Amino acid sequence: MRQLVIDELSREERDNLDTYLKRTLKQGGMEGMFWLSVPDDLLAEAQRGHEKCGPFFFGLELAEKKLIIELLVRSQSNLHCSCISYATKAQRDYLLGFVDAMLQTEQIKA
Repeated sequence: MRQLVIDELSREERDNLDTYLKRTLKQGGMEGMFWLSVPDDLLAEAQRGHEKCGPFFFGLELAEKKLIIELLVRSQSNLHCSCISYATKAQRDYLLGFVDAMLQTEQIKA
C-alpha cells in the first residue's frame, strides 16, 4: 500500500497527535485509527456517481512511535468497488495540507 510514515515520535509528540486527531477526525473501530473525509468537491472521477459507496476518506493510524497516512481513498460502506483508488493530485494536496497543519500546530519535530 502507498502510504506516508512519520516515525521516531517521542511520547509527548505521540500524545499531542492523539489529542489533535481525536479533536478533529472521526475515530475508527480500532484504537489509533482515524478517518479524514474527502470533501465532495475533491472526489475523483472514479468516486463520482458512487454516492451509495460514500462517504470517502483517508485512513490515518497512530501507533506507538509513528503516524501512518494512507494514500488510498476508501469507501465507508464498500470494500471492493472501482471507486476505491489511490488519491489524485488534488486529494493528495488536501491530505498533505491537513498533515502539514497538524504537525505545525502540534509542533512535531520527528
